[in-house]
Amino acid sequence: MKTIKIFPLLIIFFLATSCKSQKNHFRHNLMPVPRSFKIEKNKFVIDENFSISVTDKANRRVNVATTKFLRRLSDRTGIFLKNGFAYNKNEINQPDLKIKFNRPGKLEINENESYHLKIEKNKISIDAETDIGVIYALETLLQLIDYDENGYFIQAAVIDDRPRFTWRGLMIDVARHFQPVEVIKRNLDAMAAVKMNVFHWHLSDDQGFRMESKTHPELHLLASDGRYYTQDQIKEVVQYASDRGIRVVPEIDVPGHATAILTAFPELASRNRKYMLERNAGIFNPTLDPTNEKTYRILVDLFGEMAALFPDKYFHIGGDENEGKDWDASIKIQLFMKQHALHSNHELQTYFNIKLQKILSGYGKKLMGWEEIMTPKMPKTALIHSWKGVNEGLPAGQSLINAVKNGYQTILSNGYYIDLMLPASSHYLVDPIPEHARLTAIQKARILGGEATMWSELVTPLSIDSRIWPRTAAIAERFWSPKEVRNVRDMYRRLEETSFRLEELGIMHIRNKDVILRKLANNQSVDALEDLSDVCEPLKIYTRNKGGTEYQSFSPFSLFADACTADAPDALRFSNLTNDYVAQANASAKKQMLKMLKKWSKNHEIFRQLKQNPMLKDIEPLSVCLSDFSSITMKMLNGKKLDISEINQAYQHIKKQVADVELALVKPFKKLIKNYARKNKLKIKLN
Repeated sequence: MKTIKIFPLLIIFFLATSCKSQKNHFRHNLMPVPRSFKIEKNKFVIDENFSISVTDKANRRVNVATTKFLRRLSDRTGIFLKNGFAYNKNEINQPDLKIKFNRPGKLEINENESYHLKIEKNKISIDAETDIGVIYALETLLQLIDYDENGYFIQAAVIDDRPRFTWRGLMIDVARHFQPVEVIKRNLDAMAAVKMNVFHWHLSDDQGFRMESKTHPELHLLASDGRYYTQDQIKEVVQYASDRGIRVVPEIDVPGHATAILTAFPELASRNRKYMLERNAGIFNPTLDPTNEKTYRILVDLFGEMAALFPDKYFHIGGDENEGKDWDASIKIQLFMKQHALHSNHELQTYFNIKLQKILSGYGKKLMGWEEIMTPKMPKTALIHSWKGVNEGLPAGQSLINAVKNGYQTILSNGYYIDLMLPASSHYLVDPIPEHARLTAIQKARILGGEATMWSELVTPLSIDSRIWPRTAAIAERFWSPKEVRNVRDMYRRLEETSFRLEELGIMHIRNKDVILRKLANNQSVDALEDLSDVCEPLKIYTRNKGGTEYQSFSPFSLFADACTADAPDALRFSNLTNDYVAQANASAKKQMLKMLKKWSKNHEIFRQLKQNPMLKDIEPLSVCLSDFSSITMKMLNGKKLDISEINQAYQHIKKQVADVELALVKPFKKLIKNYARKNKLKIKLN
């Protein structure tokens, strides 16, 4: 991978929140930010005669992409376009948008995804090596659409763009909670919109096996609760992804996380007992028996079916979190290990993985697995998926560093676990190449990129979009844009616009929030709940379901916590205003804060007017706390005298967790208290 160089002035432009031309003011909302971007003074005005010509209209990807572009352009502007489809290059003399590309792109690593986009006063041109580059150029063009009182236009600009990393993925776990085809498709559309190119489909785990098997139908008939993808549906999704330049990498997790497989085939288990689908979250003991030849016969059949369904060169075998307890308890397996000089469970799993590698190689596939598969005997053709970090007692990115130093290609997911419900900023600042790593250029080139991971213990089709988006757009920018693009505040500004455009595209992260709130209110007004949810966030880092037993796979996932998101929007705005006020005694910031606090202080009165039900009673303490916080904070901002005990009590109150939710105002409140104490020469100790 070549090192991307960026001139200092260009970096300044990237990180600025606005730029000015001679005649107008322009502030871009591009996400991800392009590698090179120059604003010109003119603008291209969009009208009903807008037309497109392409080098090869018969190219499926470009045909799909241009048609979708024209529909979205028409929907965005309300303009009744006369030309609803693109033309071949010889069918129209002077198209508004001229697209040229040289060849169909291959869905594989290190393919050319670059494009050159030039927007002038009277014409637009896209030049790309592959049709995949055309798709990305069209997405950038859509993000540049703007308007004024006279109509819609596209700001003149010259953009040269290519990704920093070749692997820009999103993993969706459909085993713990099944996600129908329409959910997968709309998320593929969103991935394409932010230039992600790998959909990692986690199809099996302890809670379910989610694909039809014609060689061993017991798998989907006995281990899916009837919720699985037919092979025709899988082909449909793979084609849908291909049309958007997205690869699909399947995962069958073995030898651990195998309860679903063993529900169908208990004779493959390491221990002789009855197996049923797991309903809780967590790490479980059921494990395939690597000494049983039938295990491999069934996997040969299953992998063969999948190889025919998934054209991608990579196949993910999981391989994580096998604690080997069932292997330790098996006399037969322990004897096998002695006979084959296997001195640990790790060596036994390596024996198993190497056999799988040979099976997959026979189908023309490369093995990929979570970092536990990396051992001295594992072939260097394996791709290591790094996921462990500080929570697992390791330095962040250490397994990724070990992998590239040992000669493996690798991708990073540590830092991109979006199910942890951490803010977008925490993911945005994690780089696939660890900051502290001392790596050679060859070793860095082995880092292909990364994946955001959406584990589904706590999500259903109703809430999954709000857990993936818009935060994953920030991760997509980290995978695509130059490393120097790191302005968090500007990222959030652009993320807000991106979120709105993702909803326009079909993602349901905004609209489904109101569905949940209306249910909680039994179709009463949701104004009070809306304002409360905008300052509340679900508990983070798996504390919402500590131990994995509070929520089972069939529990309700339409609670207040499911309506709240990882970046509570009003709490984020209040935090930014607090920073401005404390740092600069900013009068404008103070005025805006007081306006927000006044609204929040009255919110509980509106909440109490609702006809109460048990679910509303559960969250009433949050409403009371928001009101109390607002009242005391207004007094602080207005310079009123307050007792230290009163301030401390309010601070302890706001830190309390209620109904798997917390008020996301603790940090700005703490900052305001310290600022108040400093001004009034008070000694306040906050825990």
